[in-house]
Amino acid sequence: MSKKKFRALFSIILIMFLLVSLVGCGQKDKDDESTGTKTTTESKFKPGTYTGVGKGNNGDIKVEVEVDEESIVSINVLEHNETKGVSDAAFDEIPGSVIEGQTLAVDTVSGATHSSEGLIAAITEALKAAGGNIEELSKKQAANKTAKEDKEYTTDVVVIGAGGAGLAAAVSAHENGAKVIVLEKMPQVGGNTIISGAAYNAVDPVRQGKQGIEDSVDKHFTQTYEGGDKKGDPELIRTLVENAYPTLQWLEGLGMEFKDEVFTVLGGLWPRAHKPVKPLGTGYIETYMNYIEKTNDEIQVLVNTKAKELIVENDAVTGVKAEGKNGNVVVHAKSVVMAAGGFGANVDMRNEYNGTWPDLTKLKTTNHPGATGDGIVMAEKVDANLVGMEYIQLLPMGDPETGSLSGNIEQGVENRIFVNKEGNRFVDEGARRDVMTLALMEQTDQSMWVIVDKHSYPTGDTKNNFNESIDDLVAAGRAYKADTLEDLAKQMGVDPDNFVKAVEGFNSAVDAGTDEFGRTLFDQKLDTAPFYAGARVPTVHHTMGGIQINTDAQVINKAGEVIKGLYAAGEVTGGIHGTNRLGGNALADVNTFGRIAGQSAALGK
Repeated sequence: MSKKKFRALFSIILIMFLLVSLVGCGQKDKDDESTGTKTTTESKFKPGTYTGVGKGNNGDIKVEVEVDEESIVSINVLEHNETKGVSDAAFDEIPGSVIEGQTLAVDTVSGATHSSEGLIAAITEALKAAGGNIEELSKKQAANKTAKEDKEYTTDVVVIGAGGAGLAAAVSAHENGAKVIVLEKMPQVGGNTIISGAAYNAVDPVRQGKQGIEDSVDKHFTQTYEGGDKKGDPELIRTLVENAYPTLQWLEGLGMEFKDEVFTVLGGLWPRAHKPVKPLGTGYIETYMNYIEKTNDEIQVLVNTKAKELIVENDAVTGVKAEGKNGNVVVHAKSVVMAAGGFGANVDMRNEYNGTWPDLTKLKTTNHPGATGDGIVMAEKVDANLVGMEYIQLLPMGDPETGSLSGNIEQGVENRIFVNKEGNRFVDEGARRDVMTLALMEQTDQSMWVIVDKHSYPTGDTKNNFNESIDDLVAAGRAYKADTLEDLAKQMGVDPDNFVKAVEGFNSAVDAGTDEFGRTLFDQKLDTAPFYAGARVPTVHHTMGGIQINTDAQVINKAGEVIKGLYAAGEVTGGIHGTNRLGGNALADVNTFGRIAGQSAALGK
C-alpha cells in the first residue's frame, strides 16, 4: 500500500473514530451481567443540583433537585408559602414518590391539589434544567407491587374520620381514660375543618363585653332555631349553644389561640364569631395533633385507611372493618365514634336528597374531596335513622374556578357589599345564607362582586381569612384594586353609574341605620381608597342532614332507640341546624359534639 493510500485510509479511520466518540458522548458503559460484556446506554441527566420553581396556592414553590447520570437522587423543598397543615401531605409524599418511581407521573394529594401541582411543576423545571427528557419522565411507570399485609387491632374507642369532630372525640375519649384509634381515608388529617374559614360561634361575656356587644345563650338558641326554620331538634340546639363557650375554653386549655375581638361571619346573624390566630382551620387540627403526639401512641391515627363496614355483635357496634393502603384493617373496640363528615363532594348523593335547590350537578363545592357521605351510608346499614337529608346549604361565596372559599376578600359582614354584573346591590348582605344564595342565583350568570375598601385591608400585605394577602390576590387576577370607584367599575366590567350609586346608597344607609334591603348590620362606610372587588358564585357548602343523635351523641335507630356502642359527631349528623346553618355554628358544632361523643364513648354511656 502506498503512503498516499495509507494516509487516506488512516484519515478515514480517524474520522470514524471521532464520530463514534462524539456519538458516545453523553453515554456510559454498563456491565451486562448475563454475558460479562459492556453495553453503552445514554445518560438521563447531567449530574448536579438544580433548582426549579412552580406556582402553588399561595405563591411560588422552590425546590432543589439532585441527579446523577441515571437517576433522581434527592428533592429538597427550599421555599413555599403554602398553608401549614393543609399542604403537609403534598410535601411529605410527592418528593418520595418521584424518587421511588423515577417519574413525574405521580398522583396529586387529595385536599392539597394546588400545592401538589405547584410542587410537581417545580420538580419538572429542575429536571428540565438537568437535561431530563420530560416527556419520558411524565409517563406512568409500572406500579411496584407492595406485599399486602392485613392488620388487626383492639382498642377502647375507634373513631372514623380525622377532621375536627373526629380528633375532638379522640382527645376527649383519651382524657376520659380510653385508648383510641382514628381511621382516616385521606392521606392527611383535617377534613373540612382544616380548610374552613374557622369562625367559631359562642356567647363570650369577656370578649363581647369589651366590645359592648349584648348577647345571650338564649339569643344564640333562638337565632339558631329560627334560622333553621324551627326544623332543628331544640334539645340538640340547646346542648350546642350552652356548651359552645365551655368547649372553646377547653380548646384554649389545650393550647389553641383565638383573637381578642369577635365578629359577624357570613350568615351568622350576630357578632359572636371567634377567629383563630392561625390561618384557616389549622389551629384546631394542630391543637389536637399536638395533644395526640404526646400520648405515647395511646391515640393512633391511621391515614389512607378507609372505613368500609361497622362490626355488629349481639346488637352492639363493636368495631370497624377498613381498607388500608397495603391491606385490610380490622379494629375491635368497646365503642365507635362516627365522624366521617357530610356529603357535599358527592354529586350523586346530594342530587338524590336535594329537596330545595335546582339541580346541583354543575355546582362546585367548598368541601374537601373526601366529603362523600361514607359514614352516613355505613351507619344506615346498621339501622341508624337519618334526618334532614334534604337540607343542603349553598353559599354565595365560591371561587368561580374552584368553588372553594379561598380568594374571598371579605373580612366581616359589616364592611362589605355585594353587587351584580350590572353594578347594583340586590340583597341584604347580612341575611341568612340561603336567602343570599337564592338571590344570587337570580342574577346574571349567577355571579356577583364582593366590594371592600381600605378599612378591610389597611395595607397590601393584610391577609384575608384564608391566609392570602390582598396584594397577592390582585397580582394573581383574583381581585381588582382601584383608587376610584369608577376605575374599579371599569376593571369589573360593570356600569360605573350604577356601581357608584350602589356604594353611595350603602354609605347613606350606614348614616341612617336603615337600608332598602332591610340590612341591619353596619359598621363603616365604603369611602376610603383603595377599593377592592372579588368575584364570587354559588357553591355547595354544608349538608345539614345525617345520622340522628341524642344529647350524649349516641346514635338513634329507626325505632327511636339507642344503638349500643355507636356515637356520632360533626357534619355526619343531622337534626341540629334544621334547614339552614348559621355561619360560625359548624365549628362550634364539630368541636362541642366531638368532645361529647368522645366522653360518652369512653365512659360507655
